Formats: sequence, structure tokens, C-alpha cells
Amino acid sequence: MYIYGRNTIKEYLKKNEKIDKIYFQQDFHDQNLKLTVQRLKIDYKFVPKSELDRLAKGNHQGIIGVISDFKYIDEKELIEGDFLVILDHLEDPHNFGAIIRTSEAAGVDGIIIPKDRSVSVNETVSKVSTGCVSRVNIARVTNLVSTIEKLKKAGFWIVGTNMNGTNYDQIDYKGKIAIIIGNEGKGMSDLITKKCDFIATIPMKGEVNSLNASVATGIILFEALKQRR
Repeated sequence: MYIYGRNTIKEYLKKNEKIDKIYFQQDFHDQNLKLTVQRLKIDYKFVPKSELDRLAKGNHQGIIGVISDFKYIDEKELIEGDFLVILDHLEDPHNFGAIIRTSEAAGVDGIIIPKDRSVSVNETVSKVSTGCVSRVNIARVTNLVSTIEKLKKAGFWIVGTNMNGTNYDQIDYKGKIAIIIGNEGKGMSDLITKKCDFIATIPMKGEVNSLNASVATGIILFEALKQRR
């Protein structure tokens, strides 16, 4: 898998995540980053910008790294935490990347996604997360309903999100909490909604009747963080 962008590469290097090879644009100017790559004895190569443009799907900022495919963790490890995010068949990698970044900032213990009909960790997700994907535990599960049932047995309260619930800042987020964010267009599925203990709603005053999934996630996570402090 390719990762790209200076901040993304720096985050991987900071965490000592293994990067197999790095491609620098021929006129790459960040001397400190080049020296760090050399000091860590990572294989690197200088190539024309056209070669980087061919490899990357977005703004690579003159640097691309090659890593092994993303390693998901087992859901059992996340059950040991107490502050989780569940994504109910999210599809947009930009939303996913932004949610990973926000979750890391809010101190979330991990994110759970389904294996089917859902965005997975890829180059775009990694770039949008600015490397935070290397610092957030992510589990990919076969059945979200089954996983939610396991979380409930482990003492988690399940907080869903849609337009017909309780004002989000009136919900108690202390203790073991899993917050569910639904699909960009369809929201949470009926089966998932029925498993929720609470439904959080963000009130709207304008003509727009819903928020981008990553924006809504940020609002609710930081309300939870404020209460949990």
C-alpha cells in the first residue's frame, strides 16, 4: 500500500512504523525528512514528479512511502477499551480518514468497521488522516450486530446517531461508550438502530437537515471527551 504526503510520512516515522521504501521527487526540499530516512536506513529513491503522480491518487507533496497492507486488530482487543466508534457501512474514504484523525484527537480507544459494503483503510484514508491511521486501533468485523451484542455484554452503552433522538449534549457519555455513525446517505440500518441504548441528535437551525459524517462525529466525540474529563 502507498502512503503519501509529508505529514503522513512523518507520523509513520515518528511511530517507528515499518516503511519498506520511500520515493522522493527529484527536487524534494525537506532536508530534515531526507536525513531522517537516511538515518533510519530506509530504502529510498529519487524519481521524476510524473512517476509520483502515477503512483498516488492525491497530492503527494513530493514523497510516497510503500508499506505492507494495513493490519487490523481483533475486536476482542477493542472490547478491553471503554471509548469506541462504530461506522455503520461508511463509504467515503475522505470521511473515514477525517473520522480517524478526529478519533485520535479525542482519545478514542478504537474504531470498528464491517468487512462488507464499507470503506477500508487505503491510501486516501491514510493521507486524509495525516498519518493518524498509524495511531488508531481499527477492527474489521464480519457482523456489526453481533459485535454490538458482545459490547453490550461487556458493559458498553451504545449511542447511535440520527435526526430523531435526544439532543446530543443531553446524553451521558461517561463509562464504557460506543458511538455509532451511519452511512453517508442512508444513516444507520434498522437492525443497528434497534440495538442502540440512546440516539443522539445534533439540532439544526438552517435549511440543511444533516451534517457530513465526519463533522457530526467530531461534534459528538468532543462532547463525550468534555464529559469524560
